[in-house]
Amino acid sequence: MGNSPLPKEPYNIIITGVGGQGNVLLSKLLGNMLTRRGYIITIGETFGATQRGGSVMSHLRVSARSSWSPLIPKGRAHMVIALEPTEGIRVLANYGNPQVKILSNTRAIHPVGVIAGELQYPSIEEIRKSAHELASEVWFIDATDEALRLDNPVLGNTIMLGAFAGLNMLPLEKEDFREVILEMMPEDKLDINLKAYELGAEMLNRAVSGTA
Repeated sequence: MGNSPLPKEPYNIIITGVGGQGNVLLSKLLGNMLTRRGYIITIGETFGATQRGGSVMSHLRVSARSSWSPLIPKGRAHMVIALEPTEGIRVLANYGNPQVKILSNTRAIHPVGVIAGELQYPSIEEIRKSAHELASEVWFIDATDEALRLDNPVLGNTIMLGAFAGLNMLPLEKEDFREVILEMMPEDKLDINLKAYELGAEMLNRAVSGTA
């Protein structure tokens, strides 16, 4: 299948969160969707000290022409998808540039230092302010809250994927998502994942229009 021109070549995406949020699954879903459109995808992953609760970053490099090294150079991200908001700020500080964009979940996951009272977690207002200072475009959605309403918090990653598709930065089609889910998961998981994906696009539209 032929591919469409990318906004940048390669187009560099960082998906970030903490262990247990489905970060790696999200990167595979996104990568497989783009592969179906004929793009060459290189994925590199970095993990914090512990798999559950530690920082997790997936680097996706999307190319219409060739493979690239798996890790994005510092300051060269084009898009950050943050499953945890402070992890998104951390990535922007290291990989951002004047053109970088961020799509972030609002639900905080407090690190051990905050839980123990040794550190203070910033308010969502402080996080939003930092994001706007570090990125050219910013979108926040309540992905985890909506996933909980679907009785499965892990669906937050699918909601975030649907929201990213709704930005129309890359050719991400719902039919490709459907086929990728059927390849990667049991068929009985299809309907709830499609619902979450569609919900993400709706939430993104509300965030863009200011009605979220």
